[in-house]
Amino acid sequence: MLEEERKYEVEPRFTLPDLTPCLPSGGRVEERPSVTLTATYYDAPDLRMARAGVSLRYRKGDAEPWTVKLPSDSPGVRHEISRGGGPGTPPADLLALVTAFSRGAELEPAAVVRTVRRAYELRDADDRLLVEIADDAVSVLEDRKVQSKFREIEVERKGGGRKLLDRVEEALHEAGAVAGGFTPKLVRALGDAATGPPDLVRAGELPRKPRAGEVVTAAIRKGIERVLTHDPLVRLRAPVGDNDTAVHQMRVGCRRLRSDLKTFGPLVDSGWAKPLRDELGWLAGLLGGARDAEVLRARLRRTASVDPLSPPEEASVARIDADLAARHEEALVALDVGLRSDRYAKLVENLVAAAREPHLTPLAHERAVDVLPKLVSRPWRTFALGAKGVDGAADLDPYAPDEQWHAVRINGKRARYAVEAVAGVLGGAAPELAKALAGVQDLLGEHQDAATAAETWLDIAMSDPDDHALAVTAGRLFERERTSIRTVRAEFPEAWRRAAKPRMTDWLP
Repeated sequence: MLEEERKYEVEPRFTLPDLTPCLPSGGRVEERPSVTLTATYYDAPDLRMARAGVSLRYRKGDAEPWTVKLPSDSPGVRHEISRGGGPGTPPADLLALVTAFSRGAELEPAAVVRTVRRAYELRDADDRLLVEIADDAVSVLEDRKVQSKFREIEVERKGGGRKLLDRVEEALHEAGAVAGGFTPKLVRALGDAATGPPDLVRAGELPRKPRAGEVVTAAIRKGIERVLTHDPLVRLRAPVGDNDTAVHQMRVGCRRLRSDLKTFGPLVDSGWAKPLRDELGWLAGLLGGARDAEVLRARLRRTASVDPLSPPEEASVARIDADLAARHEEALVALDVGLRSDRYAKLVENLVAAAREPHLTPLAHERAVDVLPKLVSRPWRTFALGAKGVDGAADLDPYAPDEQWHAVRINGKRARYAVEAVAGVLGGAAPELAKALAGVQDLLGEHQDAATAAETWLDIAMSDPDDHALAVTAGRLFERERTSIRTVRAEFPEAWRRAAKPRMTDWLP
């Protein structure tokens, strides 16, 4: 679940103000009985999890005493996952959940925190819980002795809106509370040792005139961050936004990173890059099975609803969806096994090391504007002109087999990733070309999805030849997918013309 809260630092004698005026008409503030909570936090000896904004704790007295908290993209919002279990040994699934941050290190008690909590519930006239406020007097213990104390206020959003949080915040400020950012209790308890930079080095701002190595380093770091930040969300089966999934984003991270390591091969040590690409390919394969099933299930409903006046038989559509759901679950189980393996733990360690210090060649010290266009021109020309028996986009036969279009799509994706990696640095027409290539890639992606779906519908029907209604439904869905393919092939020449304008590609040697 997502936990959204704001924290405030207060003096020991701080008095919580009357918050009733912040509430809608008829609302009330209900004080809960005071409780004492003792939490033991676990981390590696170097506090790598705390430095990454992650915590794993055991809090005695909770119905589910083990809790992991993970950062999210939104300030003040964290993922909170709790499990049952006795003290001393964290649940295996929670240990797996923090793999990207612990990297397999042995976790041990890092801090013991005792909190005397006075809680207040802000409810509306219908008794709906809007906001929960925790007034915490915190003691940091060592060998059962108090080493330090502090007091803080946590305001957690429940059923209320952010405007209510703003009104509560204003009232707290007027009473003397100071916004404390979003510093977890664990970090405050551990002090400076927990406030150091995380082990995963993220891409920073590039200088105005970067070296080629600085650009490829930024690309590598972005790809690694994309992979590792989506790791726990994949394990949680959590959505990413309204229309995306963590499996998709983690897979894209693998693919972009592999593509960048190949495109910028002359800038990175081949002996270092190849094993990394191979292992990322293994991970992308695991993610691919789950992602393909996701896409097919979403596409099934979309294709079935194309013509509301002539819907296919619902029972047959449900039969196909059940088959896809089984495939999806099987792929997710295989993915879970892979993510819990020693092989994956080693890959995570290598990715963190790669982000920290990529192995660059002497060419990487040259100016980006002198080196990068030549490197990007290779995947671009392969896409445009073709290579190794694959047609180029410039002369792609509209009647070529689906497999040929798919091969062109793969080359197009590599070209798009390459241009996007340098567009912000090179400027000029590069950003426009990147945008145009994204449009081309969307068409080719639709072509591949439709071709895969068409064959899948028939395969499922053929698995049960006695179900004639299923065969008819699959045939109708097949024809709708082939219509989509014909539409893509008709639209492709114009999309390619926009991307291949000389003024957009003159910067490529």
